[in-house]
Amino acid sequence: MVAKPWGRDRLPPPFINPSGARIGEVWFEPPAELDGLLVKYIFTSEALSVQVHPSEAQTLAAGLGRQGKEECWLVIDAEPGAALGIGFAKPLEADAMRAAALDGSIEHLLEWHPVKAGDFFYIPANTVHAIGAGISLIEVQQNSDITYRLYDYGRPRELHLDEGVAVALGAAHPAKLRFHLGADGPLQLVEGPHFRLDRIDGGLPASVARRYAGGPALVIPLSGDVTIAGEPIARGECGLAKSVAALKVPDGVKALIAATCRS
Repeated sequence: MVAKPWGRDRLPPPFINPSGARIGEVWFEPPAELDGLLVKYIFTSEALSVQVHPSEAQTLAAGLGRQGKEECWLVIDAEPGAALGIGFAKPLEADAMRAAALDGSIEHLLEWHPVKAGDFFYIPANTVHAIGAGISLIEVQQNSDITYRLYDYGRPRELHLDEGVAVALGAAHPAKLRFHLGADGPLQLVEGPHFRLDRIDGGLPASVARRYAGGPALVIPLSGDVTIAGEPIARGECGLAKSVAALKVPDGVKALIAATCRS
């Protein structure tokens, strides 16, 4: 559990916060078998910073290694009026973006999407984004610690205007990268370029088993328990399946399954 100034002292079930600290994130340490993939839960009582992540091509060119970050969010709970800011409502040039970051107006230039449980968003690298208050979500991302903050509501944290504006797209978020999950059934959510992600619902369809065959996968239960090699993995946990053949999903139980695309 990671304390954040914008986090919550009370977490939604099944999480328990005995410390009373404002917990903003629950991280699952990436296993060696899938060290390029990070899973988090995020809980907000205040808005997060307006930020952007570089692409892998950009970090390699800068001599930073494979540190690009693409990510996706599945909203699991949202208070009335909660929203995610992703991309810009109108095209924005670099100089105007920098000025808006300095005076705080960048927050209002973002396109804010009202959200509810079941909403899904894929966030490509270079997309300017912010998570609003009153949201609980699951984040699956490339395992990178590079975040360029453009605006942070006056919090006393470092901003990265030069680096951020240099990689940020002053464009809208493509509509095809956001949708609402249906109530039931398996769904393919992400297929590359860096990772794949599916929702499974009571069993492992043959098409999903083929896509995840031959390598390890992370499994995040959404309702009820799943088992991996006979070991139960409960909602609020994340398990490593060294082979999807070891994964059992009971009828009526939904889960996310994720793996990297890079060999």
